[in-house]
Amino acid sequence: MIKEYRIKNGYTQEKIAELLDISPRHYQRIEKDYNNTTIKMLIKIIEILKISDSDIIKMLKKNDK
Repeated sequence: MIKEYRIKNGYTQEKIAELLDISPRHYQRIEKDYNNTTIKMLIKIIEILKISDSDIIKMLKKNDK
């Protein structure tokens, strides 16, 4: 879902990494498997990409299964 929002918002992985002050490789890992990142980092990503509350809930439910 993070990748879809990034593309929808017209960001490159490099730009998001820059906004998060992390390496592009680190961001790539987060985008691939966001379960292995911190809540603080996820909140920053959600804010940057403007991910909707309903999509966040869907993402959490999907990962809970």
